Amino acid sequence: MTTAKPTTAQPTALRAAIVGCGIIGLNHARAIARVDGIDVAVLVDPFVDAAERLAGVVVEELGAPRPAVFADLDDALARSRPDVVVICTPSGMHVEQAAASLDAGAHVVIEKPLDVDLARARRIQELADGAERSGTLVSVISQHRFDPASVAVAQAVRSGGLGRITSAVASVAWWRSQAYYDSGQWRGTWELDGGGALMNQGVHTVDLLLWFLGRPVEVSAQTARLAHERIEVEDVAVATVRFESGALAVLHATTAAYPGTGVRLSVLGSLGSAIIQDDQLEYLHAWVETDVADGNASQNQAAEILGPGDLVGTPKPADAFVIGHARQYVDIVSSIRDGAAPGVRVADAVTALAVVRSVYLSARLGRPIRVDEVLAGAFDETPIALDPGEHHQIRHENTGAAA
Repeated sequence: MTTAKPTTAQPTALRAAIVGCGIIGLNHARAIARVDGIDVAVLVDPFVDAAERLAGVVVEELGAPRPAVFADLDDALARSRPDVVVICTPSGMHVEQAAASLDAGAHVVIEKPLDVDLARARRIQELADGAERSGTLVSVISQHRFDPASVAVAQAVRSGGLGRITSAVASVAWWRSQAYYDSGQWRGTWELDGGGALMNQGVHTVDLLLWFLGRPVEVSAQTARLAHERIEVEDVAVATVRFESGALAVLHATTAAYPGTGVRLSVLGSLGSAIIQDDQLEYLHAWVETDVADGNASQNQAAEILGPGDLVGTPKPADAFVIGHARQYVDIVSSIRDGAAPGVRVADAVTALAVVRSVYLSARLGRPIRVDEVLAGAFDETPIALDPGEHHQIRHENTGAAA
């Protein structure tokens, strides 16, 4: 049983309402339980049994008071008036739920993806911009920005320790079986999944890439559907991204890499470089006075910067997913208390979504795509779905014949 937070530590803790009480809602409840200054006070789900089950977990596992349970968000907002609303519902519901929560005066936290539709995502950004002006926080979950490895690389970039950032290579090499896609009619569809390997498995890595390298300018890409049947979306995406600084990046995402080799992000600069592998720091070398001009310095400084638990090779704790969310909640609570901007803003999530859409547009149209044009809505009505059967060729291992 998880030890409850000290009841005397935060007499005026923020009261959080979790909307959507499935697996993601459970993860948020567990994360909030680890953070001082915020408590789960309200649970909302049209399937009241799901909310009641989560309420039981809050009491029995997390050792906290039983939250109030509601089937309807408007009812919860009117009767319970939470300070923070945490939206863990399907992305198509985010706009309306965020608007209702902000109208009620609550701060808002939205699970990823912000939305699979860029026009709706821009509407959320408009709501967030208005909320910011009145001192209300809106943040999007992107917990990997708060991983110690990510923070170390970001600090090295911003301090100039890596020199001029020249390039990056981001690879998300996962495996998803045919049974995974067959397990739900929504999986692998444009309408409900919003995309394939890049949108669903790679969006966190896209966010980190933009956090490290800055403003994206142009995307050139190709996508393919090579190892799965009965899906509409890609299982392989490869792109080059040009940034405002002049830096270039290679972005790769796939669910067709058996058995899965993980997520790897290399940030390369004129004075140093860094590598993150599966959220842990593998390598970091920032410029020091003993380095020689021809680049022969190879000392890995990773162990000097982070403890062993955040270095490659150390087993991750079973609750690593909860820990990541808890780190972001520390930032959210601090930002609300201090009236500061959160570490992840809606604009960040919209830009990441625009890069993903730019990849799909470039692959579909066969030309480079300007990210600013995508952000402005120039391609909102342009279809991005592959034609049925396009790029879809599966080879049987034993025969070599195409399916």
